[in-house]
Amino acid sequence: MRGGAVVARRAHNPKVRGSNPLPATSSLTFVGLFLFTDLSFTPMYTVYVLYSPNYDRLYIGFTSDLENRLLSHNSLAKKGFTVKFRPWKLIHTEDFSTQAQAMKREKQLKSGQGRKWIRDNLL
Repeated sequence: MRGGAVVARRAHNPKVRGSNPLPATSSLTFVGLFLFTDLSFTPMYTVYVLYSPNYDRLYIGFTSDLENRLLSHNSLAKKGFTVKFRPWKLIHTEDFSTQAQAMKREKQLKSGQGRKWIRDNLL
């Protein structure tokens, strides 16, 4: 730019009629059509304790679908730890809003002190 003169540039090709294309969008991605204000849509995680009275055994786990998980432990599964000790009774549940919280509590209950707490307070 010579002599401080400002040159205006056209943002589009003057030979093309119609509107200019939209500018590029930001790098954010639109993930949904709904704004959830109702907390019932928040996925819940349940830590559960099963007890096998026939074998005096405990099983501790977590899931986001307790009903199907119990069905799996008692009838659907064909292999795994819980198959050998059927039938299982559900003796305790705790609900959490995040998977990380549920996993932390599951780990606590699986510890020696956690199993002692279960036997002292739930059986």
